[in-house]
Amino acid sequence: MSAPDSTAPPLPLSTKENITPISTKIAELNESRSELLGRIQSLKQDLQGWRSKLDTQVKVYRDELSDLKKTLNVEVEQLRAEFQDLRTTLQQQQEDVTSSLRNLGLQDVSGDVKQAQSQEAKIEEIVKEEQPVLPKEENAKVTEN
Repeated sequence: MSAPDSTAPPLPLSTKENITPISTKIAELNESRSELLGRIQSLKQDLQGWRSKLDTQVKVYRDELSDLKKTLNVEVEQLRAEFQDLRTTLQQQQEDVTSSLRNLGLQDVSGDVKQAQSQEAKIEEIVKEEQPVLPKEENAKVTEN
């Protein structure tokens, strides 16, 4: 026997034998395709659920931050008002002490006045340092959302 010739045409198979493996492969591919489409649909639903949960969580956090910002701003305003009251009280006490010293005949009250002015300057610095936690631009972004 001689080696098969590579240029020889392949042996013909009956059409029935060819159809069976092809139809089986097509059925397997269709089944695989259906399975993949089902998995893709399931993943899409999972993603949509996660997105919905995340959106809800973000909204809750924004609402909480907005409430905290409002509370903080109210407290800062109360502190400013209290500092202003304190400043007014200190100025009134300074004027009262100065007046009392003048009534007693003491002319050298400049040291007391300078000390009171120093305390007043410190209070003004504290009031100026008080700022809302978020800059105005951030406040606008939080309240818009």
